[in-house]
Amino acid sequence: MHSIIGPDHGGAASNSPLMRLAAIGIAALAMAPVGAAAQDTGAQPQEMQATPAETPPPVSGDEIGFVADELLYDTEREVVTASGNVVVRRDGNILRADSVTWDRKTGKVVARGDVAVTNPKGDTAYGDVVEVTESLRDGIVEGLLIVTREGDRIAANQGERRGPIFILKQAAYSPCAVVDEHGCPKSPTWQIRAARVVYDSEHEKVRYLGARIELFGLPLIPLPGLAHPVGTGGGSGLLVPDVGIDALNGAELSLPYYFSLAPNRDLKVTTHLYSRVWPMLEGTYRALVGNGAYQVTGFATYGRRSDPANLAVTSSTRAFRGYFDASGKFQLNPEWSVSGSLRRVTDRTFLNRYDISRDDRLRSTIAAERIGRRSYLSIAGWAFQTLRPGDPQGRVPLALPAIDYRLRLPDPWLGGTVQLQANSLAIVRSAGQDSQRAFVGGQWSLSRLTGMGQEIGLTAYLRGDVYHSAQNQLTATAIYRGEPGWQTRGIAAVAADVRWPFTGPLFGGTQHIVPRIQLVAAPRLSNLRVPNEDARSVDLEDSNLFALNRFPGYDRFEDSSRITYGVDYRFDRPHLAIQGTVGQSYRLTNRASILPQGTGLSERFSDFVGRVEIRYRDFVSLTHRFRLDKQNLAIRRNEIDATIGSRATYARISYLRLNRNVTANLEDLRDVEEMRLGGRIAFARNWSLFGSTTIDMTGRSEDPATLLDGYTPVRHRLGIAYQNDCVDLGLTWQREYQTLGDARRGSSFLVRLAFRNLGI
Repeated sequence: MHSIIGPDHGGAASNSPLMRLAAIGIAALAMAPVGAAAQDTGAQPQEMQATPAETPPPVSGDEIGFVADELLYDTEREVVTASGNVVVRRDGNILRADSVTWDRKTGKVVARGDVAVTNPKGDTAYGDVVEVTESLRDGIVEGLLIVTREGDRIAANQGERRGPIFILKQAAYSPCAVVDEHGCPKSPTWQIRAARVVYDSEHEKVRYLGARIELFGLPLIPLPGLAHPVGTGGGSGLLVPDVGIDALNGAELSLPYYFSLAPNRDLKVTTHLYSRVWPMLEGTYRALVGNGAYQVTGFATYGRRSDPANLAVTSSTRAFRGYFDASGKFQLNPEWSVSGSLRRVTDRTFLNRYDISRDDRLRSTIAAERIGRRSYLSIAGWAFQTLRPGDPQGRVPLALPAIDYRLRLPDPWLGGTVQLQANSLAIVRSAGQDSQRAFVGGQWSLSRLTGMGQEIGLTAYLRGDVYHSAQNQLTATAIYRGEPGWQTRGIAAVAADVRWPFTGPLFGGTQHIVPRIQLVAAPRLSNLRVPNEDARSVDLEDSNLFALNRFPGYDRFEDSSRITYGVDYRFDRPHLAIQGTVGQSYRLTNRASILPQGTGLSERFSDFVGRVEIRYRDFVSLTHRFRLDKQNLAIRRNEIDATIGSRATYARISYLRLNRNVTANLEDLRDVEEMRLGGRIAFARNWSLFGSTTIDMTGRSEDPATLLDGYTPVRHRLGIAYQNDCVDLGLTWQREYQTLGDARRGSSFLVRLAFRNLGI
């Protein structure tokens, strides 16, 4: 039996004149249709050397073309013998060999010596002796090796070809490389051995009888009735199962089956079997249609679950549990598109219990968008399902409709740009405050470059708002409520922004220093009369330091006249980039601010904010965001994201500490301290160790109301993996430290094994 350990082989035509078959004499006879009568009546073999002319391609499917160093034709027996770098072509099939004998009476073609037969799709079959019909489609091969267009290999002691079907005995299949990076032969990482293999090259599918998988040369479990696709096309079949164990559900075996319904549609159904709880069924349906795509995923099981309204209650009941997730987008025409998503779960702990998602809130959306050359229109809606402990669902908003229209026009007088906007939003709650909003506004902007290199930007903003709200007393935070009933508000602001770039060489690179100053003027507004739904989580950062409105939404507008100043810096040289920004603002008026204490903007001088980024090749990436107290330079925000290493071996560090002394009872502005660590170490060849951890370091110094002690592990993860071009193998341990209802703390293990062409 052939072993799949050698590189591709096969003869090729040389460029010598002897390899060209002349379109005269015996060459013309060899190229004649099968049913044509021989013109040479001699009884002895005839020999003729080919002329340098190129062999004319066959003009119909009934013709056979030869290229060879030497050609003999026995006119009495009607046998053509070609030798020396022989190439035979017919119907898109190509046969290469050291010698080929063609019996015109029986139609039998026998090739010997480094034989290679390639079909029109690009699959190549290699053999020692190949006996085929004159169509080059059917035949028997001794010592067969098939190499598909994508590089997959099937080897057998003997094989039979019937058109696009190959039937092989005592065969082995593998998509793995059989040579190393130095070109030396090696055994494949895994292969399937079987008593009988049927390869359908037309439909790109392999079926087995008596199959078993060998991994690293060791036999694994048998796989009766195994079938799978090869190449880029998909086919129905059983995928590689996943094996795991955790403290809650016990041992888990996941058995996925893939259905290839059509070239543009598929379905994967996975059965999850557990030793401690009832089985769970998972299904994912995907479709690509003419104007878009959509996907539907669902989970379903039956088991115990905690009271979703109060996770502190330890009692539970048996009931249906499940999760539904659907999304899609459709392009109706070049301008209009429709998209949507629906995410719903039966209870708050299901996703965490079965390790499906860590989300604490699910969002469902629907939207229609029109994008024109100068205009944009969005009609959308949002619905939320809370999964947070103790968070009443009745206070979670439903936003429908949310309409936003924008039109951009050129300024015909000063050469600037005018953007007009109309917006409306309705928010309802089953047990909370309801709010409706509508506004119309416009913004004019102009940018110019002076003769001395300064960049000057001018902005004017004007807007009129109408609000209506009810049940305002059901909002716990007073500054978010607004006054009930109808309220109106007018907004006006103007701004001037000046940058002055300085650029020059430094240390073999280029240095950019850009001082910047901005002046904003805005009258006093009645902000607190209207409800605040979308501008609650306000915080001074480098990203909004020079924004016209430093609130994140529309419901609040910063009404202070102020001056903001800062400097941007960048240094570039080959393989190294350093950039940063730092700045502060000063409020020109002494009237009271609506910005809460701790946001860095509540007093006349703001805190200092900035960002520093360092990148060296693809080896070091560091980003540091900070906010310093204006009085004592105490660190109010300290955020670090760093990655060091290569793609194979690296370490990642993320650290966040918000110590802002925020006004009490503002649930959207809690202070926290958290650290995340992760990394991977590559060793040996194709092996790696990986791990990650998340630690909640929040203590009373950050949040006086917290019950945490300053070091609370959230999640640990550690594993080992092997990966090469055709197999992924991994073992992962994970430890959860939080208990939410029936999603309790504990350890879990997951074994991951994925074969190329057999699993995902």
